[in-house]
Order: sequence, then structure tokens, then C-alpha cells
Amino acid sequence: MRRRSFRGAVAVMALTTAALIGTAGSALACYSDDTRPNPTPGKPTPCADGKVLDQKDVVFELAKNNTRLNIKSVNEGVTVTRIVVVGGDDGFNDYTPGKKKLDKNAPWNDLRAPFNYNGSQPKIDKWFLCGSKTTKPPQTTTTTTAPTKPSTPATETTKPSAPATSEASVSPTSASTTAPAAVPAGNESGTGGGLANTGFDNSWLIWVGALLLAAGGGLLALLKFRRKASE
Repeated sequence: MRRRSFRGAVAVMALTTAALIGTAGSALACYSDDTRPNPTPGKPTPCADGKVLDQKDVVFELAKNNTRLNIKSVNEGVTVTRIVVVGGDDGFNDYTPGKKKLDKNAPWNDLRAPFNYNGSQPKIDKWFLCGSKTTKPPQTTTTTTAPTKPSTPATETTKPSAPATSEASVSPTSASTTAPAAVPAGNESGTGGGLANTGFDNSWLIWVGALLLAAGGGLLALLKFRRKASE
């Protein structure tokens, strides 16, 4: 009886020791030189309540031959509550902003996966974000249109055009109209020579003058005839 009990106890201790060694080996196999995450063996657990964010919700870059993840900024309305970086032989690094010396707000730099079994730093196979996103309702823009004033019609000022000068028009200085000479009043009979008619008729003086001239001419002719006769 004692031998059986002893053998049973040895078997239980061996199984327990093997389990502890296996667990310790797995724990030692998933580790990192980064003190900010929780290195966890196995496949990563999904986000709680399915709150998976899109990588487009942040501004990021992969550096150092894809072994480092740098999240530079987060888009407006996005809150990150968990960052999971997967890579290497086994496990993932689980980061929580605001815990274990990881800043609560971006930027978050030099995020990485756990070491490989041989202690080398693996490339990042994949990474994802958990959190929430608030979408702002679209802003409605109210446009106030001022009443338009009635336009004032343009007033056209038409200058009077200069009258066309006809070539057939006659200059007042080039054409003269000969009007009949006006006969002075009181000289209708031809006497007076433009003098005022005083009522004195001097036509007999013309006859007297004509007779005197004729007498003088006859006297001169007589004298000339006598002189020739005397010679």
C-alpha cells in the first residue's frame, strides 16, 4: 500500500512539474524589451464590443525595416483605447494608452511586437486599434441674401447732330438779289434829283437853257462865217 501511494505521489508531482515547466517556457518565450505593453502568447483577443478602428483613423508610419510602428496623430473625433501589435514566433504586444508609461494621447512611437524565440526582433505582421469614433453632424450653412437694389437705367444723352451742308445751298454772300431802286418820295416826275418836293416846278429852266445853248451856237457859227467872208 505504501509503495502504491508513493508511486502515485511521484506521478502527480511529475505531471505538475511538467505543466509548470511548460507554462514557464511559454511565458519566457513571449517577452519584449519594451516595458509599456503586456506581451501575451497566442492569438490576439478581439476588441471589446467589436469597437475596431480603421487604420485610416490615425496617421502612422512603419519604420526600421517594419519593426517599429509610429502613430503620429489621431483624427478628430477618434479615441484610441487599445493598440495591438502582432509579430514573431508567438504572441503579441498589447498596449493601453495612459497605462504603463504609455502616453494617453498620440503620438505613440516605437511600438513593436514581442521577441522571437531566439531573442531577435521580428517584423510587424499586423496591428489594429480599438476605441470609439464620434462623427459630427454636418453643419448647415445659412446664406442670407441681401435684397438687390433696382438697377438704374442708363440715360443716353444724344447730342444734336450738325445739320448737313448741302452742296446746292447758296451762301448768303455768294448770291445777291438785285432789288429795284426805290424811288424817293416826291420825285416821281424825275425832278428834284432826290430832293424833297417843295412844290416848285423847274422844268421851264431846262427849255430856257436849251434855247440859250442853241442861240449861242448860232451866234458862234455866224461870227465864223463873217470872218471867212472878210478874208
